[in-house]
Amino acid sequence: MSDERRMTVLRAIVQDYVRTSEPVGSKALLERHALGVSAATVRNDMAALEEEGLITAPHTSAGRIPTDAGYRVFVDRLSEIKPLSAAERAAIAEFLSGAIDLDDVVDRTVRLLASLTHQVAVMQYPSLTRSTVRHIELLPIGDTKLMVVLILATGRVEQRILEAGRELRSPSGEEIVADLRGRLNTHATDRPLPEVAARLASLPDELAPERRDLARLVVQALEDALAEEREERVVMAGTANLARFGPDFPLSIGPVLEALEEHVVLLKLFGTLASQPLPGTGVAVTIGHENPHLGLAGTSVISTGYGAGRNVVAGLGVLGPTRMDYPTTMACVRSVATYVSTMLTS
Repeated sequence: MSDERRMTVLRAIVQDYVRTSEPVGSKALLERHALGVSAATVRNDMAALEEEGLITAPHTSAGRIPTDAGYRVFVDRLSEIKPLSAAERAAIAEFLSGAIDLDDVVDRTVRLLASLTHQVAVMQYPSLTRSTVRHIELLPIGDTKLMVVLILATGRVEQRILEAGRELRSPSGEEIVADLRGRLNTHATDRPLPEVAARLASLPDELAPERRDLARLVVQALEDALAEEREERVVMAGTANLARFGPDFPLSIGPVLEALEEHVVLLKLFGTLASQPLPGTGVAVTIGHENPHLGLAGTSVISTGYGAGRNVVAGLGVLGPTRMDYPTTMACVRSVATYVSTMLTS
């Protein structure tokens, strides 16, 4: 028996079942696909696939549907993912380019992914441990107030206004601010946030005694901003899409919804997947019982990493039933992540 032909039959079953949600029989396969073999041969191939645990017969149906293992083989044997069309890529670029800050980027990204894939879209905020500082700016406001602005490479901007307790618009005040700004950026620019926090702690001691109080105020303001960044978050969109696939879940969508509410579960899952892409695809896929959380045993998750330059700072992707259009969904996830990464580096 030809392994290549058997895999062709499996691929046809997956494609037909994803499209119709109906069990697939040998007659339908012959009508819809140019397999070039007899009905008896197709039935023999289907019997072999069932024996291998790649397809199964639901209830008493004469047709067959893929198992988790069957989907796994199908995905692993995808030689390439067909890229999105120029029009589709242009639409993604146009929608995301209107974002005004990182929060807007995240919100638009999940809404776009949910719309493109008709699944639940999930995106992590950039991880603190992977983020780096792009720039620290100090801006005098009035005579004695100072705005401290922290700009991360991921596009996140945090700002604090503090009372400096001294004149900042005089020549001497401007010189102090410029010197402190230069020292802060020397310590922080292009460095990961955990390292920045440690390096800035000793910065006041490098200065003349009369400048240390201001430096301590600025360092404390930056530490406060970094502390707010430590709570990693995920944002979702398209949860209502699950209702379209109610029959695809073994019992109900209840366990899936409960799992989605546990953001710690999603952070761990997407963080792991982002570092485990399938060769040649740039995306990672977990199917059914491969997902470690029991509530997600009836779902598939497609994820990839995004970041600034070569640094992957977080993951994004989609979650839906195992009866999923894997090639198209993988292409959408990869394309959106690529564009988000480009935005963060521009």
